[in-house]
Amino acid sequence: MATLLLMQTRGRVTAAEIAAELEVSVATARRDLEALSTAGVPVYPQSGRGGGWSLIGGARTDLSGLTAGEARALFLLTGPAAGTVPEARSALRKLLRALPVTFRGEAEAAADAVVIDPAGWGRTERELPEMVQRLQHAVVRRRRVALRYRGRAGTARERVVDPWGLVDKDAIWYLVAGTEHGRRTYRVDRILHAEPTDQEAHRPAGFDLPAVWTEIVAEMEQRRATTAATVLISERLLPILRDRQGRHCEVVGPAPGGRVRVTVTAHTPRAIAEQLAGWGADIEVTEPAAVRRELAALGAELVERYGDSRE
Repeated sequence: MATLLLMQTRGRVTAAEIAAELEVSVATARRDLEALSTAGVPVYPQSGRGGGWSLIGGARTDLSGLTAGEARALFLLTGPAAGTVPEARSALRKLLRALPVTFRGEAEAAADAVVIDPAGWGRTERELPEMVQRLQHAVVRRRRVALRYRGRAGTARERVVDPWGLVDKDAIWYLVAGTEHGRRTYRVDRILHAEPTDQEAHRPAGFDLPAVWTEIVAEMEQRRATTAATVLISERLLPILRDRQGRHCEVVGPAPGGRVRVTVTAHTPRAIAEQLAGWGADIEVTEPAAVRRELAALGAELVERYGDSRE
């Protein structure tokens, strides 16, 4: 890509110029140019004084359509990774040099505009788990993987899957894969062993991992929201409740006394009670009775344990 960008922005380049700009040997630059030609990209060499390599007829590739805004967005997205991944840093540097001169200033600034620190306070940097790296290679190389996976019941089972993609959700990694029974999602921390095979993995045509993950999240959230409770809370505290409960909190409408009626959902009445118990008298659960009973049970447990406490 960097070589193509150089040819598109400069018109004609020599192997020596490419080698100097992209920090590779002249022999590597020549091999890359020849590989482009072999792959069907319309590049051709012209010998003699003032010669070099050019795109036939000023041909352009889709990459040449980058606008200044697109280049800035690209470097904003990939810049943070360059701080911890040497290969990414080298790639960005090469692409930056290949961009049109008018784009370079903002693209370079964008690459340095954001730093992502994956380590929590007082903790060491969170590294990519070895299992994730192994699965990542299988996804990129399109190789089926033999897994040994521990289910929720604790039973380990073996299966062979087509790895489609990996998702990091709140520091928990998931593998989205195809099986003989259709699409499945596996928590990577429950994968006991993963061995890529020599078999080519099948990936559905037009597969869109972000779109598929959105579907998976919606399905999981629906399964987790089988119980609903009606809650009354003051308007002042409503933003905090919505922030904590996320999509599991839906405003129904106003209620007497300057309060708001909302619906809170979870997978069991006990789960709702555990999430709301810390609010104390700041909220009132009006229904269902099952959640009210669980709140009363939690209160009794706390009184039993701490009711006789003395300073």
